[in-house]
Amino acid sequence: MNSENNPSPQTRLSAFRNWISFIGVVVAVGALFSFLLLFVLDAIAKFSNPYVSILTYMGVPAFLIGGIALTFGGAWLERRRRARGSGPTSLQIDLNNPRDRRVLVTFIAGSVAFLLLSAIGSYNAFNFTESVTFCGETCHKVMKPEKTTHDLGPHARVACVECHVGKGVSWFVKSKISGSYQMYAVAFNKYERPIGTPIKNLRPARDTCEECHWPQSFVGNLDRTFNYFQSDASNSPYSIRLLLKIGGSDPRRGPVGGIHWHNLPGNKVEYVATDNARQKIPWVRVTDASGKVTVFKTKNFTNDISQMEVRTMDCMDCHNRPSHRYLSPEKAVNQQMALGHIDPTIPWIKTNAVYVLTRPYQTEDEARASIASALAAKYPSDARIGAATAVVQEIYSDYFFPEMKASWASYPDNVGHMIWPGCFRCHDGRHKTEDRKLTIKANDCNTCHTILAQGAGDELNKLAPAGQKFNHPGGDLDDNPSCVDCHNGGP
Repeated sequence: MNSENNPSPQTRLSAFRNWISFIGVVVAVGALFSFLLLFVLDAIAKFSNPYVSILTYMGVPAFLIGGIALTFGGAWLERRRRARGSGPTSLQIDLNNPRDRRVLVTFIAGSVAFLLLSAIGSYNAFNFTESVTFCGETCHKVMKPEKTTHDLGPHARVACVECHVGKGVSWFVKSKISGSYQMYAVAFNKYERPIGTPIKNLRPARDTCEECHWPQSFVGNLDRTFNYFQSDASNSPYSIRLLLKIGGSDPRRGPVGGIHWHNLPGNKVEYVATDNARQKIPWVRVTDASGKVTVFKTKNFTNDISQMEVRTMDCMDCHNRPSHRYLSPEKAVNQQMALGHIDPTIPWIKTNAVYVLTRPYQTEDEARASIASALAAKYPSDARIGAATAVVQEIYSDYFFPEMKASWASYPDNVGHMIWPGCFRCHDGRHKTEDRKLTIKANDCNTCHTILAQGAGDELNKLAPAGQKFNHPGGDLDDNPSCVDCHNGGP
Protein backbone atom coordinates (compact mmCIF):
# COMPACT_ATOMS: atom_id res chain seq x y z
CA MET A 1 0.00 0.00 0.00
CA ASN A 2 1.23 3.56 -0.75
CA SER A 3 3.12 5.11 2.16
CA GLU A 4 1.22 8.41 1.70
CA ASN A 5 -2.04 6.62 2.44
CA ASN A 6 -0.48 4.56 5.19
CA PRO A 7 1.80 6.89 7.22
CA SER A 8 4.26 5.41 9.63
CA PRO A 9 3.52 5.50 13.38
CA GLN A 10 6.10 8.28 13.79
CA THR A 11 4.40 10.64 11.31
CA ARG A 12 1.06 10.06 13.05
CA LEU A 13 2.47 11.47 16.31
CA SER A 14 0.78 14.70 17.47
CA ALA A 15 2.45 17.90 16.40
CA PHE A 16 2.08 19.09 20.01
CA ARG A 17 4.83 16.63 20.97
CA ASN A 18 7.62 19.22 21.02
CA TRP A 19 9.50 21.15 23.66
CA ILE A 20 8.03 24.56 22.74
CA SER A 21 4.47 23.29 23.13
CA PHE A 22 5.37 21.58 26.38
CA ILE A 23 6.77 24.85 27.76
CA GLY A 24 3.60 26.63 26.59
CA VAL A 25 1.49 24.12 28.50
CA VAL A 26 3.52 24.73 31.68
CA VAL A 27 3.11 28.54 31.30
CA ALA A 28 -0.63 28.16 30.68
CA VAL A 29 -1.07 25.85 33.66
CA GLY A 30 0.92 28.24 35.87
CA ALA A 31 -1.22 31.20 34.72
CA LEU A 32 -4.41 29.23 35.31
CA PHE A 33 -3.19 28.32 38.80
CA SER A 34 -2.36 31.97 39.53
CA PHE A 35 -5.78 33.06 38.25
CA LEU A 36 -7.58 30.62 40.52
CA LEU A 37 -5.45 31.65 43.52
CA LEU A 38 -6.00 35.38 42.96
CA PHE A 39 -9.71 34.79 42.32
CA VAL A 40 -10.06 33.02 45.68
CA LEU A 41 -8.00 35.70 47.50
CA ASP A 42 -10.06 38.49 45.94
CA ALA A 43 -13.29 36.70 46.82
CA ILE A 44 -12.45 36.18 50.51
CA ALA A 45 -10.70 39.54 51.05
CA LYS A 46 -12.33 41.98 53.48
CA PHE A 47 -12.20 44.71 50.83
CA SER A 48 -12.34 44.37 47.09
CA ASN A 49 -9.28 45.96 45.50
CA PRO A 50 -9.74 47.14 41.90
CA TYR A 51 -6.04 46.67 41.19
CA VAL A 52 -6.17 43.04 42.31
CA SER A 53 -9.08 42.56 39.95
CA ILE A 54 -7.16 44.17 37.11
CA LEU A 55 -4.26 41.80 37.85
CA THR A 56 -6.63 38.81 38.11
CA TYR A 57 -8.83 39.44 35.10
CA MET A 58 -6.40 41.27 32.80
CA GLY A 59 -2.78 40.60 33.81
CA VAL A 60 -2.84 36.86 34.51
CA PRO A 61 -5.08 36.03 31.50
CA ALA A 62 -2.43 37.65 29.30
CA PHE A 63 0.05 35.00 30.50
CA LEU A 64 -2.58 32.31 30.00
CA ILE A 65 -3.16 33.43 26.42
CA GLY A 66 0.60 33.63 25.93
CA GLY A 67 1.03 30.05 27.14
CA ILE A 68 -1.73 28.81 24.86
CA ALA A 69 -0.23 30.73 21.94
CA LEU A 70 3.16 29.17 22.69
CA THR A 71 1.56 25.73 22.75
CA PHE A 72 -0.09 26.10 19.35
CA GLY A 73 2.89 27.99 17.95
CA GLY A 74 5.13 25.08 18.82
CA ALA A 75 2.73 22.71 17.08
CA TRP A 76 2.71 24.91 13.98
CA LEU A 77 6.50 24.98 13.86
CA GLU A 78 6.59 21.21 14.35
CA ARG A 79 4.24 20.71 11.39
CA ARG A 80 6.39 22.93 9.19
CA ARG A 81 9.50 21.05 10.22
CA ARG A 82 7.90 17.74 9.36
CA ALA A 83 6.62 19.12 6.03
CA ARG A 84 10.23 19.80 5.06
CA GLY A 85 10.97 16.11 5.49
CA SER A 86 12.30 16.08 9.03
CA GLY A 87 11.14 13.41 11.41
CA PRO A 88 9.10 14.10 14.52
CA THR A 89 10.85 15.74 17.45
CA SER A 90 12.09 13.06 19.75
CA LEU A 91 10.51 13.27 23.19
CA GLN A 92 11.09 9.69 24.20
CA ILE A 93 12.62 9.32 27.62
CA ASP A 94 14.69 6.25 28.35
CA LEU A 95 15.09 6.06 32.10
CA ASN A 96 18.03 3.70 31.61
CA ASN A 97 19.82 6.53 29.82
CA PRO A 98 21.53 8.93 32.29
CA ARG A 99 21.11 11.86 29.88
CA ASP A 100 17.38 11.26 29.50
CA ARG A 101 16.97 10.96 33.25
CA ARG A 102 18.72 14.33 33.73
CA VAL A 103 16.49 15.94 31.08
CA LEU A 104 13.35 14.55 32.71
CA VAL A 105 14.37 15.61 36.23
CA THR A 106 15.33 19.09 34.99
CA PHE A 107 12.00 19.52 33.19
CA ILE A 108 9.93 18.33 36.15
CA ALA A 109 11.92 20.43 38.63
CA GLY A 110 11.65 23.49 36.40
CA SER A 111 7.90 23.01 36.00
CA VAL A 112 7.35 22.57 39.75
CA ALA A 113 9.55 25.61 40.47
CA PHE A 114 7.62 27.67 37.92
CA LEU A 115 4.27 26.72 39.43
CA LEU A 116 5.57 27.39 42.94
CA LEU A 117 6.95 30.79 41.95
CA SER A 118 3.64 31.58 40.21
CA ALA A 119 1.78 30.89 43.43
CA ILE A 120 4.21 32.89 45.58
CA GLY A 121 4.34 35.72 43.05
CA SER A 122 0.54 35.89 42.81
CA TYR A 123 0.14 35.99 46.58
CA ASN A 124 2.83 38.68 46.97
CA ALA A 125 1.31 40.67 44.12
CA PHE A 126 -2.05 40.53 45.91
CA ASN A 127 -0.49 41.83 49.14
CA PHE A 128 1.48 44.50 47.31
CA THR A 129 -1.60 45.96 45.64
CA GLU A 130 -3.15 46.27 49.13
CA SER A 131 -0.17 48.27 50.43
CA VAL A 132 0.31 52.00 50.90
CA THR A 133 3.53 51.71 48.89
CA PHE A 134 1.63 50.53 45.81
CA CYS A 135 -1.06 53.19 46.12
CA GLY A 136 1.39 56.00 46.86
CA GLU A 137 4.53 55.16 44.90
CA THR A 138 3.58 53.11 41.85
CA CYS A 139 2.09 56.26 40.32
CA HIS A 140 4.77 58.33 42.04
CA LYS A 141 4.25 61.70 40.42
CA VAL A 142 0.47 61.57 40.65
CA MET A 143 0.16 60.23 44.17
CA LYS A 144 3.23 61.84 45.74
CA PRO A 145 1.19 64.56 47.55
CA GLU A 146 -1.24 62.00 48.97
CA LYS A 147 1.51 59.56 49.95
CA THR A 148 3.63 62.25 51.64
CA THR A 149 0.77 63.78 53.62
CA HIS A 150 -0.56 60.32 54.52
CA ASP A 151 2.81 59.36 56.02
CA LEU A 152 2.83 62.58 58.06
CA GLY A 153 -0.76 62.20 59.25
CA PRO A 154 -2.48 60.47 62.16
CA HIS A 155 -3.64 57.57 59.93
CA ALA A 156 -0.20 56.64 58.61
CA ARG A 157 -0.72 53.03 59.69
CA VAL A 158 -4.10 52.72 57.99
CA ALA A 159 -3.83 51.24 54.49
CA CYS A 160 -5.29 53.28 51.64
CA VAL A 161 -7.73 50.50 50.69
CA GLU A 162 -9.34 50.63 54.13
CA CYS A 163 -11.00 53.92 53.17
CA HIS A 164 -10.79 54.16 49.39
CA VAL A 165 -12.04 50.70 48.38
CA GLY A 166 -15.50 49.51 49.26
CA LYS A 167 -16.99 46.21 50.31
CA GLY A 168 -20.23 44.80 48.99
CA VAL A 169 -21.46 44.30 45.43
CA SER A 170 -22.18 47.95 44.58
CA TRP A 171 -18.86 49.19 45.92
CA PHE A 172 -17.13 46.24 44.21
CA VAL A 173 -18.41 47.44 40.82
CA LYS A 174 -17.63 51.09 41.58
CA SER A 175 -14.07 50.26 42.63
CA LYS A 176 -13.51 48.28 39.40
CA ILE A 177 -14.69 51.16 37.24
CA SER A 178 -12.78 53.75 39.25
CA GLY A 179 -9.54 51.74 39.34
CA SER A 180 -9.63 51.03 35.61
CA TYR A 181 -10.17 54.70 34.76
CA GLN A 182 -7.38 55.76 37.12
CA MET A 183 -4.90 53.48 35.35
CA TYR A 184 -6.04 54.86 31.99
CA ALA A 185 -5.73 58.45 33.26
CA VAL A 186 -2.17 57.87 34.48
CA ALA A 187 -1.10 56.00 31.34
CA PHE A 188 -2.40 58.73 29.03
CA ASN A 189 -1.70 61.76 31.25
CA LYS A 190 -5.41 62.54 31.71
CA TYR A 191 -5.42 63.07 35.48
CA GLU A 192 -6.38 66.28 37.26
CA ARG A 193 -3.83 68.65 38.76
CA PRO A 194 -4.51 68.81 41.66
CA ILE A 195 -6.52 65.65 42.24
CA GLY A 196 -10.11 66.79 42.71
CA THR A 197 -11.92 66.60 46.04
CA PRO A 198 -14.20 65.72 47.66
CA ILE A 199 -14.12 62.20 46.25
CA LYS A 200 -17.60 61.56 44.92
CA ASN A 201 -17.53 57.77 45.23
CA LEU A 202 -15.94 57.51 48.67
CA ARG A 203 -17.73 55.13 50.99
CA PRO A 204 -19.88 56.68 53.75
CA ALA A 205 -18.06 57.45 56.99
CA ARG A 206 -20.13 54.88 58.85
CA ASP A 207 -18.41 52.20 56.74
CA THR A 208 -14.90 53.59 57.21
CA CYS A 209 -14.31 56.07 60.06
CA GLU A 210 -16.78 54.37 62.37
CA GLU A 211 -14.96 51.04 62.06
CA CYS A 212 -12.57 52.56 64.64
CA HIS A 213 -14.17 55.83 65.78
CA TRP A 214 -17.41 54.61 67.30
CA PRO A 215 -19.80 57.60 67.81
CA GLN A 216 -21.15 56.25 71.08
CA SER A 217 -17.66 56.43 72.55
CA PHE A 218 -17.38 60.20 72.04
CA VAL A 219 -17.35 61.51 75.59
CA GLY A 220 -16.24 64.65 77.42
CA ASN A 221 -13.85 67.47 76.50
CA LEU A 222 -10.33 67.81 75.14
CA ASP A 223 -7.78 70.28 76.50
CA ARG A 224 -5.72 71.75 73.64
CA THR A 225 -3.20 74.58 73.47
CA PHE A 226 -2.58 76.28 70.11
CA ASN A 227 0.67 78.22 69.77
CA TYR A 228 1.04 81.15 67.40
CA PHE A 229 3.68 83.74 66.58
CA GLN A 230 2.73 87.18 65.36
CA SER A 231 4.06 88.78 62.21
CA ASP A 232 6.18 91.42 63.87
CA ALA A 233 9.91 91.96 64.26
CA SER A 234 10.12 89.99 67.51
CA ASN A 235 7.76 87.18 66.40
CA SER A 236 5.68 87.81 69.53
CA PRO A 237 4.23 84.54 70.87
CA TYR A 238 0.52 84.21 71.49
CA SER A 239 -1.14 81.00 72.69
CA ILE A 240 -4.74 79.98 73.22
CA ARG A 241 -5.72 77.16 75.54
CA LEU A 242 -9.09 75.73 74.61
CA LEU A 243 -11.41 73.19 76.14
CA LEU A 244 -12.96 71.52 73.09
CA LYS A 245 -16.44 70.23 73.81
CA ILE A 246 -16.29 66.94 71.96
CA GLY A 247 -19.52 65.83 73.61
CA GLY A 248 -21.10 62.42 73.21
CA SER A 249 -24.08 60.44 72.04
CA ASP A 250 -24.47 57.87 74.81
CA PRO A 251 -26.23 59.20 77.95
CA ARG A 252 -24.83 56.25 79.93
CA ARG A 253 -21.28 57.54 79.43
CA GLY A 254 -21.63 61.28 79.61
CA PRO A 255 -23.72 64.32 78.64
CA VAL A 256 -25.22 64.19 75.16
CA GLY A 257 -24.26 67.09 72.91
CA GLY A 258 -21.13 69.05 72.06
CA ILE A 259 -19.41 69.26 68.68
CA HIS A 260 -20.59 65.78 67.74
CA TRP A 261 -24.23 66.78 68.24
CA HIS A 262 -24.47 66.75 64.45
CA ASN A 263 -23.91 62.99 64.38
CA LEU A 264 -26.06 61.94 67.33
CA PRO A 265 -28.07 58.81 66.47
CA GLY A 266 -31.35 60.69 66.97
CA ASN A 267 -30.37 63.69 64.85
CA LYS A 268 -30.21 64.02 61.09
CA VAL A 269 -28.61 67.01 59.41
CA GLU A 270 -28.95 67.44 55.65
CA TYR A 271 -27.66 70.20 53.42
CA VAL A 272 -27.29 71.47 49.89
CA ALA A 273 -23.96 72.76 48.60
CA THR A 274 -23.78 74.95 45.51
CA ASP A 275 -20.10 74.34 44.76
CA ASN A 276 -18.09 71.18 44.13
CA ALA A 277 -15.88 71.74 47.19
CA ARG A 278 -18.95 71.94 49.49
CA GLN A 279 -17.86 75.28 50.89
CA LYS A 280 -21.04 77.19 50.03
CA ILE A 281 -24.01 75.79 51.91
CA PRO A 282 -27.16 77.93 51.56
CA TRP A 283 -29.73 75.34 52.74
CA VAL A 284 -29.81 73.09 55.82
CA ARG A 285 -32.51 70.74 57.10
CA VAL A 286 -32.44 69.39 60.67
CA THR A 287 -34.55 66.47 61.88
CA ASP A 288 -34.37 65.95 65.65
CA ALA A 289 -35.00 62.82 67.72
CA SER A 290 -38.72 63.57 67.97
CA GLY A 291 -39.08 63.81 64.21
CA LYS A 292 -39.44 67.59 64.11
CA VAL A 293 -38.06 69.05 60.87
CA THR A 294 -36.60 72.56 60.68
CA VAL A 295 -35.25 74.11 57.48
CA PHE A 296 -32.70 76.93 57.53
CA LYS A 297 -31.53 78.82 54.47
CA THR A 298 -29.77 82.01 53.50
CA LYS A 299 -31.90 84.99 52.52
CA ASN A 300 -31.37 84.88 48.75
CA PHE A 301 -31.54 81.12 48.27
CA THR A 302 -34.68 80.35 46.28
CA ASN A 303 -33.56 77.28 44.32
CA ASP A 304 -35.73 74.21 43.97
CA ILE A 305 -33.86 71.62 46.04
CA SER A 306 -35.64 68.77 44.27
CA GLN A 307 -33.25 69.46 41.40
CA MET A 308 -30.20 69.45 43.68
CA GLU A 309 -28.24 66.89 45.65
CA VAL A 310 -29.27 66.78 49.31
CA ARG A 311 -26.40 65.30 51.29
CA THR A 312 -26.72 63.81 54.77
CA MET A 313 -24.00 65.18 57.01
CA ASP A 314 -21.41 62.72 58.29
CA CYS A 315 -17.87 62.77 59.71
CA MET A 316 -16.30 63.72 56.38
CA ASP A 317 -18.19 67.01 56.17
CA CYS A 318 -16.02 68.43 58.97
CA HIS A 319 -13.10 65.98 59.10
CA ASN A 320 -12.65 66.17 55.34
CA ARG A 321 -8.83 65.88 55.48
CA PRO A 322 -8.38 62.98 57.92
CA SER A 323 -5.35 61.44 56.24
CA HIS A 324 -4.05 64.00 53.75
CA ARG A 325 -3.66 67.31 55.59
CA TYR A 326 -1.78 70.09 53.86
CA LEU A 327 -0.68 72.51 56.59
CA SER A 328 -0.84 76.14 55.58
CA PRO A 329 2.48 78.04 55.58
CA GLU A 330 1.42 80.03 58.63
CA LYS A 331 0.42 76.97 60.63
CA ALA A 332 3.47 74.94 59.62
CA VAL A 333 5.88 77.76 60.52
CA ASN A 334 4.09 78.37 63.83
CA GLN A 335 4.40 74.70 64.65
CA GLN A 336 8.12 74.53 63.89
CA MET A 337 8.81 77.74 65.82
CA ALA A 338 6.87 76.42 68.83
CA LEU A 339 8.97 73.24 68.71
CA GLY A 340 12.17 75.30 68.58
CA HIS A 341 13.18 73.93 65.17
CA ILE A 342 13.05 77.50 63.82
CA ASP A 343 14.66 79.94 66.24
CA PRO A 344 11.92 82.47 67.17
CA THR A 345 14.56 85.01 68.20
CA ILE A 346 15.59 85.58 64.57
CA PRO A 347 14.00 88.94 63.68
CA TRP A 348 11.01 88.74 61.32
CA ILE A 349 11.60 85.03 60.72
CA LYS A 350 7.88 84.23 60.91
CA THR A 351 7.03 86.77 58.20
CA ASN A 352 9.97 85.91 55.97
CA ALA A 353 9.52 82.14 56.26
CA VAL A 354 5.85 82.35 55.34
CA TYR A 355 6.67 84.71 52.48
CA VAL A 356 9.24 82.44 50.81
CA LEU A 357 6.93 79.44 51.18
CA THR A 358 4.15 81.18 49.26
CA ARG A 359 6.15 82.33 46.25
CA PRO A 360 5.21 80.63 42.94
CA TYR A 361 7.63 77.85 41.99
CA GLN A 362 7.53 75.41 39.09
CA THR A 363 9.34 72.51 40.75
CA GLU A 364 10.35 71.42 44.22
CA ASP A 365 14.05 71.76 43.37
CA GLU A 366 13.51 75.34 42.24
CA ALA A 367 11.60 76.06 45.46
CA ARG A 368 14.30 74.68 47.75
CA ALA A 369 17.02 76.63 45.93
CA SER A 370 15.00 79.86 45.94
CA ILE A 371 14.11 79.51 49.63
CA ALA A 372 17.77 79.07 50.52
CA SER A 373 18.95 82.04 48.46
CA ALA A 374 16.12 84.34 49.63
CA LEU A 375 16.67 83.66 53.35
CA ALA A 376 20.44 83.90 52.96
CA ALA A 377 19.98 87.31 51.37
CA LYS A 378 17.71 88.43 54.22
CA TYR A 379 20.14 87.29 56.92
CA PRO A 380 23.64 87.46 55.40
CA SER A 381 25.47 87.45 58.73
CA ASP A 382 23.15 85.42 60.97
CA ALA A 383 24.61 81.97 61.67
CA ARG A 384 21.23 80.69 62.83
CA ILE A 385 19.60 81.01 59.42
CA GLY A 386 21.16 77.80 58.06
CA ALA A 387 19.21 75.54 60.41
CA ALA A 388 16.04 77.61 59.93
CA THR A 389 16.40 77.40 56.15
CA ALA A 390 16.62 73.60 56.25
CA VAL A 391 13.37 73.44 58.25
CA VAL A 392 11.56 75.83 55.89
CA GLN A 393 12.71 73.74 52.92
CA GLU A 394 11.41 70.63 54.67
CA ILE A 395 8.03 72.31 55.21
CA TYR A 396 7.85 72.97 51.48
CA SER A 397 8.71 69.36 50.62
CA ASP A 398 6.09 68.06 53.05
CA TYR A 399 3.15 70.25 52.07
CA PHE A 400 3.78 71.81 48.65
CA PHE A 401 3.78 69.90 45.35
CA PRO A 402 4.04 72.36 42.44
CA GLU A 403 4.10 69.66 39.75
CA MET A 404 0.66 68.51 40.91
CA LYS A 405 -0.49 72.04 41.90
CA ALA A 406 -1.26 70.65 45.36
CA SER A 407 -0.98 72.64 48.58
CA TRP A 408 -3.11 74.00 51.41
CA ALA A 409 -4.65 76.48 48.97
CA SER A 410 -6.01 73.62 46.84
CA TYR A 411 -7.76 71.69 49.59
CA PRO A 412 -10.15 73.29 52.10
CA ASP A 413 -9.88 71.91 55.64
CA ASN A 414 -13.22 72.14 57.45
CA VAL A 415 -12.00 71.41 60.98
CA GLY A 416 -12.21 74.76 62.75
CA HIS A 417 -12.81 78.10 61.08
CA MET A 418 -9.56 80.07 60.95
CA ILE A 419 -8.28 79.70 57.37
CA TRP A 420 -11.31 78.10 55.76
CA PRO A 421 -14.97 78.78 56.65
CA GLY A 422 -15.34 75.31 58.20
CA CYS A 423 -17.99 75.58 60.91
CA PHE A 424 -19.07 78.99 59.61
CA ARG A 425 -20.35 77.47 56.37
CA CYS A 426 -23.55 77.01 58.37
CA HIS A 427 -22.91 78.78 61.69
CA ASP A 428 -22.56 82.25 60.18
CA GLY A 429 -25.74 83.86 61.46
CA ARG A 430 -27.22 84.02 57.95
CA HIS A 431 -29.09 80.71 57.95
CA LYS A 432 -32.62 81.31 59.17
CA THR A 433 -36.02 79.65 59.03
CA GLU A 434 -38.59 80.76 56.46
CA ASP A 435 -40.19 83.14 58.99
CA ARG A 436 -36.70 84.42 59.92
CA LYS A 437 -37.39 83.74 63.62
CA LEU A 438 -34.86 80.97 64.17
CA THR A 439 -31.21 81.12 63.27
CA ILE A 440 -28.49 78.46 63.30
CA LYS A 441 -26.42 79.40 66.33
CA ALA A 442 -23.44 81.57 65.36
CA ASN A 443 -20.68 83.72 66.82
CA ASP A 444 -20.90 81.98 70.18
CA CYS A 445 -17.42 80.72 70.96
CA ASN A 446 -18.63 78.77 73.98
CA THR A 447 -20.89 76.51 71.93
CA CYS A 448 -18.05 74.27 70.80
CA HIS A 449 -15.13 75.32 72.99
CA THR A 450 -14.22 77.34 76.05
CA ILE A 451 -11.17 79.61 76.18
CA LEU A 452 -9.36 78.70 79.39
CA ALA A 453 -6.38 81.00 78.92
CA GLN A 454 -4.79 83.14 76.22
CA GLY A 455 -1.78 85.35 75.70
CA ALA A 456 1.86 84.72 76.55
CA GLY A 457 3.99 84.04 79.63
CA ASP A 458 2.15 84.29 82.95
CA GLU A 459 -1.14 85.02 81.20
CA LEU A 460 -1.38 81.33 80.27
CA ASN A 461 -1.34 80.41 83.96
CA LYS A 462 -4.51 82.43 84.66
CA LEU A 463 -7.10 79.78 83.95
CA ALA A 464 -10.76 80.69 83.63
CA PRO A 465 -12.78 77.45 83.95
CA ALA A 466 -15.98 79.27 83.03
CA GLY A 467 -14.33 80.61 79.89
CA GLN A 468 -13.31 84.07 78.78
CA LYS A 469 -13.86 86.33 75.81
CA PHE A 470 -11.42 85.98 72.96
CA ASN A 471 -8.89 88.80 72.92
CA HIS A 472 -7.53 89.25 69.43
CA PRO A 473 -3.79 90.08 69.42
CA GLY A 474 -3.36 93.73 68.57
CA GLY A 475 -6.78 94.81 69.80
CA ASP A 476 -10.45 93.85 69.71
CA LEU A 477 -12.33 93.53 66.44
CA ASP A 478 -15.45 95.57 66.98
CA ASP A 479 -17.34 94.38 63.91
CA ASN A 480 -16.69 90.74 64.80
CA PRO A 481 -15.68 89.50 61.32
CA SER A 482 -15.12 85.90 60.39
CA CYS A 483 -11.53 84.70 60.85
CA VAL A 484 -11.23 83.92 57.13
CA ASP A 485 -11.83 87.55 56.28
CA CYS A 486 -8.19 88.17 57.20
CA HIS A 487 -6.51 84.81 57.72
CA ASN A 488 -5.77 82.98 54.47
CA GLY A 489 -2.89 80.76 55.63
CA GLY A 490 -0.29 82.86 53.85
CA PRO A 491 1.47 86.15 54.55
